[in-house]
Amino acid sequence: MFKVIFACVHNAGRSQMAAAFFNHLADPQKAHAASAGTEPGERVHPEVQAVMQEVGIDLSDARPQKLTEELAKSAQLLITMGCGDKCPYVPGLRRDDWPLRDPKGLSAEEVRAIRDEVKQRVQELLERENLDQSS
Repeated sequence: MFKVIFACVHNAGRSQMAAAFFNHLADPQKAHAASAGTEPGERVHPEVQAVMQEVGIDLSDARPQKLTEELAKSAQLLITMGCGDKCPYVPGLRRDDWPLRDPKGLSAEEVRAIRDEVKQRVQELLERENLDQSS
């Protein structure tokens, strides 16, 4: 089982969207994603919940969680989400960074653009790793 962790600082926006898209689009027999943050917020941003609901993904039960060694040790890939110096480093994990804007407080139109970019990047990752449902 291939496991990826999507991480940002507060785990309340970008990383939640990425993990949700990954788990929605990946072959569940091959891959799973988790999301986490270095300084988790209290809840997923409402603007993120709203734009994900528009594409049929419900994040109302999603909760930010801390990126721990326990969570990371079973993963093969860590994707950070443009968090700069606050991005986590986990020894031994392959790492990539997706430089995406934080959606907190942005207009619905701006959050939709971030959502769509996240989805495109997730689709490209799944195809590259041969983990999508069609493979």
